[in-house]
Amino acid sequence: MTDLSGKSAVITGASRGIGAATARILAEAGASVVLAARSSGQIEEMTAEITSSGGKATAVACDVSDFSAFGKAIAAAQEMTGSLDILVNNAGVIDPIGHLADSNPEEWSRAATINYLSVYNGMRHALPIMKAQGAGTVINVSSGAAHGPLEGWSHYCSAKAADAMLTRCAHLEMQGTGVTIMGLSPGTVATYMQEAISGSGMNPVSKLDWSAHIPPEWVGRTVLWMCTPDASEFVGEEIKLREEDIRRRVGLI
Repeated sequence: MTDLSGKSAVITGASRGIGAATARILAEAGASVVLAARSSGQIEEMTAEITSSGGKATAVACDVSDFSAFGKAIAAAQEMTGSLDILVNNAGVIDPIGHLADSNPEEWSRAATINYLSVYNGMRHALPIMKAQGAGTVINVSSGAAHGPLEGWSHYCSAKAADAMLTRCAHLEMQGTGVTIMGLSPGTVATYMQEAISGSGMNPVSKLDWSAHIPPEWVGRTVLWMCTPDASEFVGEEIKLREEDIRRRVGLI
């Protein structure tokens, strides 16, 4: 198993789903993990679970769409190990699902801000630190929605498309510094977000059978693999977990 002992990792949206699974898996690999989410309850429970199993974790309740608030999670990682080694920008929301012409401007803007601005905030905090260290890994969780429009998801599709370009821009600017930046498009995952999508009945994704969705642990294991030299050929790119070759590389199938 990959050994991340002595390294720190910040995972946003860590209260459930992909974020929670990723936090567990990175902690099992030896990383000191910072679980960041807007509310403290679930991440504190997750922290207790990880530490009771011998792992190292801390919970930081913060709104990652707020630049200053995001800084608390980054500072917590540095306090744990003296460095910031891994940032997983995972926080995202799908609600409110609905047509653009009927959308509530404040709700639409809030969703787009969480899905996009939080990725900028994380990288703006992390990149100077990692550059000074000469090492670090940033993984931005993307989506197939970044590359194709879906009914009712205008806020999500457009923000994820912006995230994909932000990943490429950051990679371009960080080349030669030792900082690794990649995107990860998981496909559909069996999480709370997918339950909300299914309940909406809007667009083909909501019609998928639950068995079509991968477990969040697959995404966490892929994040762990992306922190290894074996994934170096994908630096600056978006890894698509729907591809069988990638699943084999990770050891999922």
